[in-house]
Amino acid sequence: MNKGLLILIVVVVFLLGLGGWFIGGLNRVVKLDEDVNAGWAQVENQLQRRNDLVPNLVNTVKGYAGHEKELFTKVTQLRSQWAGAATRGEKINAAKEMGGVLSRLLLVAENYPDLKANQNFLTLQSQLEGTENRIAVERRRYNQTVRSFNAYRRTVFGSIFAGMRGLTKPAEYFEAEETAARVPEVKF
Repeated sequence: MNKGLLILIVVVVFLLGLGGWFIGGLNRVVKLDEDVNAGWAQVENQLQRRNDLVPNLVNTVKGYAGHEKELFTKVTQLRSQWAGAATRGEKINAAKEMGGVLSRLLLVAENYPDLKANQNFLTLQSQLEGTENRIAVERRRYNQTVRSFNAYRRTVFGSIFAGMRGLTKPAEYFEAEETAARVPEVKF
């Protein structure tokens, strides 16, 4: 076999392998970015579910605890804030605040024995608890996809591929608020 032909075959195979690696790198950064977007969509679905349950819960509690007007106003304000949020960061902040306010609302409900026995309230509370669990699961999954994307974006070749695709900005984590670590105070 001709030495020149053998060198040509080796060069062609090398270039094909390099081309495959290059295309694979470009496609991987896009896939990771789409995983982040899909993860966020799942978080948003659960936040929307919570947002839809909140008015029913508030109206049920309102009948028993009418004097907690400030709390109900805050819940309504945060619902509107979340619905009107334009960016992922704004939605994350509104969702964090809503979680804290809902905890306070449920603590207020604990002060009303009749309310705690009301079947509508119990059903809504159960649905809200289930939704909060779903939100926690989806937040964890979302944060895992963000971690994968951000880690890849920071690798040597990943940063090159991310730059070529215009995906240089790190994805935003959905983090718990500092107040989430504190135990809520319950007063009777």
